[in-house]
Amino acid sequence: MLKIFFLVFMAGGIPVAIAMAGASLAYIALSDSTLPPFVVIHRMVSGIDSFPLLAVPFFILAGNLMNNAGITTRIYNFALALVGWMKGGLGHVNVLGSVIFAGMSGTAIADAAGLGTIEIKAMKEHGYSTEFAVGVTAASATLGPIIPPSLPFVIYGMMANVSVGALFLAGILPGVMMAILMMLTVGYYAHKNKWGGDVKFSSTRFFKAMCELAVVVGWPLLIWLLVAKLGMPAQLTVFAGLASLFVLDRIFRFEALLPIMTPVLLIGGMTTGLFTPTEGAIAACVWAMILGFAWYRTLSWKMFVKVCLDTIETTSTVLFIVAAASIFGWMLTATGVTTDIAAWVLGFTRQAWVFLLLANLLMLFVGCFLEPTAAITILVPILLPIATQLGIDPIHFGLVMVLNLMIGLLHPPMGMVLFVLARVAGLSFERTTMAILPWLVPLLLALVVITYVPSLVLWLPKMFF
Repeated sequence: MLKIFFLVFMAGGIPVAIAMAGASLAYIALSDSTLPPFVVIHRMVSGIDSFPLLAVPFFILAGNLMNNAGITTRIYNFALALVGWMKGGLGHVNVLGSVIFAGMSGTAIADAAGLGTIEIKAMKEHGYSTEFAVGVTAASATLGPIIPPSLPFVIYGMMANVSVGALFLAGILPGVMMAILMMLTVGYYAHKNKWGGDVKFSSTRFFKAMCELAVVVGWPLLIWLLVAKLGMPAQLTVFAGLASLFVLDRIFRFEALLPIMTPVLLIGGMTTGLFTPTEGAIAACVWAMILGFAWYRTLSWKMFVKVCLDTIETTSTVLFIVAAASIFGWMLTATGVTTDIAAWVLGFTRQAWVFLLLANLLMLFVGCFLEPTAAITILVPILLPIATQLGIDPIHFGLVMVLNLMIGLLHPPMGMVLFVLARVAGLSFERTTMAILPWLVPLLLALVVITYVPSLVLWLPKMFF
């Protein structure tokens, strides 16, 4: 009966969060259950009474601050200097820019709306078809929640009771692999259409960009060497290292060194125990405010107030979905639905690879209709117990689930990235959908590899956790 109420509400066009909470309330009121209706409110409040969920508003705020402080333009210029001279240059810039911005925003929609606006406009001005520009932007936007930090990983970690830091580390190598597959796809189209580079190769700009990358890679290694091998005080060394980054940036006038350091600081701080993922989200906000207000001086107090109001609106939506899904998931468990589904699946197969295939198909389908946060909170109580019984690591399964739901964002009828890019590019919804279809090939190939090569996902988490 609970499932029937939910499907009826959804078919009536009721928002998913209200449909989940309403179905639970209707079931309690109309069934023979002895539970009082007040239990709905109690379980919803308990569902968001979680320390890891405190990271959600801060990661949203950090992404919004970066997006509104002119950081996206700096990232675009850096990527242009590094790969813009290659064949199909702006396509490669699109992918590389998304890789960098993914380390700040944590959401696919922020990537599509932020960098997408700059990238699609630039690609159209350089003669690329609008469809190609939209396709590569949509595909690269899926990197946002895979490369840390990631809001879906925070929600999954809370629901599955696994380490958010381990999930963040698990997304690094798959994210790099996805970026390589997308850049190979851009290269294929460039070879097929005989495209050249979009900017002249400048040895000065390229060398400067490579120096930025060298600092990004070498800085954490130097800090580790000073702390672990030479016994320097950890906090003092980190703060001195941060000061040195500002000095280098001032001397050499780097394009995007300090923004690129955001994911390095987050991952480094979490793996060394300097702060938790929630504290890391706060650190990301402080870093974004320092860059926006003090260093680049591109943020005003009026803009900051607007960013905070946007963050409050987004956070309220996300947490309301989590609260509604928590009561719905609890009701599914209490009424035995999850047990029945687990028994049916385990009766059908006890092969992990078959279950993963079926789970992928289910999650791809669900991702076409539900927002990722709602889908995660509904699917985790149903699928994770089965995955655990079949010996599938919950960290690995979490990455598989998030990638499926990110691909769902590119599909009609509910794909939010579709709607964002259709508005940004001025394309019809139908033409936007057709533009994205070829880019499902590298995404689905990445999904297959991530699903059936768990060592790619688990290598870094096992090393540090």
